[in-house]
Amino acid sequence: MTHRTEAAREEAGIPGRRSGPDSPGVVRREARAVRGAALAAWRGPGRERDLVVQSLKAAAAALLAWLVARNWLDDPMALMAPWVALVLVQATVYSSLRQAAQQFTAICAGALFASGAQAVTGDTTGALAVCVPALMLLANWRRFGDQGVYAATTAVFTLATGSVSVSAVGHRLGQAALGAVIGVAVNAFVLPPIHLRDVRENLGALAREAGEVLHGIAAELGRDDWEPQAAASWSGASDRLEHRLETLRAARGWSRESLRLTHGALRTLGRAPSHVPPEAEDQRWSRVTGHIRSLTRTLAVAADDDRTPAPPDAPIRRTYARLVELIADRCGAEGDRILHGRAAQPPDRATREEMEELHDRLQEALREHAGRETAGTTVLGTLLLQAQNVWAEVVPAAPGESRG
Repeated sequence: MTHRTEAAREEAGIPGRRSGPDSPGVVRREARAVRGAALAAWRGPGRERDLVVQSLKAAAAALLAWLVARNWLDDPMALMAPWVALVLVQATVYSSLRQAAQQFTAICAGALFASGAQAVTGDTTGALAVCVPALMLLANWRRFGDQGVYAATTAVFTLATGSVSVSAVGHRLGQAALGAVIGVAVNAFVLPPIHLRDVRENLGALAREAGEVLHGIAAELGRDDWEPQAAASWSGASDRLEHRLETLRAARGWSRESLRLTHGALRTLGRAPSHVPPEAEDQRWSRVTGHIRSLTRTLAVAADDDRTPAPPDAPIRRTYARLVELIADRCGAEGDRILHGRAAQPPDRATREEMEELHDRLQEALREHAGRETAGTTVLGTLLLQAQNVWAEVVPAAPGESRG
């Protein structure tokens, strides 16, 4: 079985000959992935290094909370403070504050419910039977977010340790507050996480992948022995573009949230990139993705023997393939520009002239088709329209020139 076939089977969820949990191939792939992530974190700023920094910050917050609770406050059971501090070093400062409030509220509810249930039932098992079901239902309240489960776990811990007196409950809540303060402070003031780099990386990757999809289409259409079955793979490629677009939108959301409560000096502490591509770029590449999807759908319909429209003849396909190839080159250049933060530059004169020549030849072919058949005209006209739409999006308009 080839590596490509094996990868396709694994992606589809079909077990292969080497897909078992103890497979040496799986172990090797995981080892390579870990090694690659470690090398990426070592080489320079990026997603991998951010994960390392956040992990070390969480560990440092837990250790600091432990030292403060155990050594300075002389608490022999300094558990709650480091626990809370550990889980509150979140991906953004804003999410740390929000989850600190949610978690502290959940912990208060769990400790108070447990104490009240113990007082009513006088038995640990009975108290667990009374409070845990109610707290698990309460955990689904949307105001708790994903922190609601801490109400039930706090109740279990409180009852299991027998610390249900007023002073013990108050002590535990104080420990939780201490851990929350330390966790949020460490996240906010020690290299605060600011996710601007992810937007640039995903936007550049979207532009590059759009170019790769178009290069694949151009290479296949330019062949004399074009296989219509290739249209199915193009549809899959456009689906992957949509997935990358969703990833970009998620990264943009993280970027907005990471800038909340991190103004001025905090951004300096976080060593954030100086700027991030504007949201208009997201919208532009969203339109490009939509045009590519429409283009692949048109080709898929034309390649279907059961449909009336037929693909263009070989000479027209080759002309169109060259047009798509130039557009793909432009997408790749735009991806590189975005990743390196360079200003947009129009294509060179030779490329523009070739584009105009190809466009004129295709327009002439379209007029000839219109005099002979309707189906072929529809297919070629749709393909040409989508190519024009993508070109208009990826080529910056000159000063005083409208984008058409």
